[in-house]
Amino acid sequence: MPAVLLVLPSASYRAPDFVAAARALGVSLMVASEGNQTFPDPARFVKIDLRRPDWSIDEITTSTGSVDAVMAVDDAGVVIAAGAAARLGLNHNSPEAVAATRDKAELRRLLLGAGVSQPEFRVTDVTSAADLADEIGYPVVVKPVSLSASRGVIRADDRDAAGAAALRCRAILDDAGKPESEPMLVERYIPGDEVAVEGMLKDGAVEILAILDKPDPLVGPFFEETIFVTPSRHSRPAQAAIGDAVAAATEAVGLVEGPFHAELRLDGDRAYMLEIAARPIGGLCSRALSFGVFGASLETVLLRNALRLPQGGLDPLAPAAGVMMLPIPRRGRRGSVTGREDALRVPGITGLEITVAEGAVVVPLPEGERYLGFLFSRGATPADAEASLRQAYSLLDIAVEEG
Repeated sequence: MPAVLLVLPSASYRAPDFVAAARALGVSLMVASEGNQTFPDPARFVKIDLRRPDWSIDEITTSTGSVDAVMAVDDAGVVIAAGAAARLGLNHNSPEAVAATRDKAELRRLLLGAGVSQPEFRVTDVTSAADLADEIGYPVVVKPVSLSASRGVIRADDRDAAGAAALRCRAILDDAGKPESEPMLVERYIPGDEVAVEGMLKDGAVEILAILDKPDPLVGPFFEETIFVTPSRHSRPAQAAIGDAVAAATEAVGLVEGPFHAELRLDGDRAYMLEIAARPIGGLCSRALSFGVFGASLETVLLRNALRLPQGGLDPLAPAAGVMMLPIPRRGRRGSVTGREDALRVPGITGLEITVAEGAVVVPLPEGERYLGFLFSRGATPADAEASLRQAYSLLDIAVEEG
């Protein structure tokens, strides 16, 4: 029986879906995490410390026995997974390549050196942010180099706003426990639509699994993602430009194996690379994707890729699919949820998951880093899938109470 080791944080949503995919494939699954996961076989668990990559790699390589692949499913584990796979002699990305995807400044430098289209940028600290924003020209985007999920990403339209955004970004970094020496980025704001790309690599070859449109305009001042819909409604030239940019970015960074998730902006048919990560799409968004005549999950496809198992066709199962990440409207405590049954009765809606427990403190962007839950749809067209999500969301009432 083939065996896969997953590296994932204890707070990850991803374990149950990978467990289900592994069971369906007859794959033996082991988890390396800093906390105990809900997992069918506790003996197949390796305790690591995500803050100590070298120590964690040692723990994995001395505790796992024989495995055929190592995969990270969240940003926090990508360096450890790459290092462990390298140590075990398995297919892997270099630790340096995946580390670059975790450092937006280093990623920008690599893309610049390879001539990949991306926003003009400067690496800065709080004191220089406004001056460097003046150099680039407004509007700009100020962002941390190490955080994800749009946390700390702020648009500024003038010098005063750039200075204020840098101060707020620095406070968010402090709250996340990042060192005072950690820089931030100031980038030119690229107008146009934003898209996400889900794909995988095998021996350096890129396979795009889905281009997901983001139909809600992401113009700032914060960049809270809500709806993803696939297949893309953008023109063939735009989609070709997206594919070319993704391939150029993976080569520039040095990614050659496993899943990747990319974010791009389209200005007309020109694609600008924003970010690329050496892991699959976050949260529960992968549940919107299914492939082949039997509707294989994204987790199944990624496990097959890691183990070099035959895939069959990878065309999307449904004509169109969507997911909505339920936004946090204000700071407070999550209260009651009403309207679930009505939302689930909307034609095209296939699921609803509220992932924040009642009573938990919730914080909106740019300080926050999670969503209230996920709503899923399918439809005959992308417009149908999107309309179902909007109608169902209008029927939900998720209370956020003071406290």
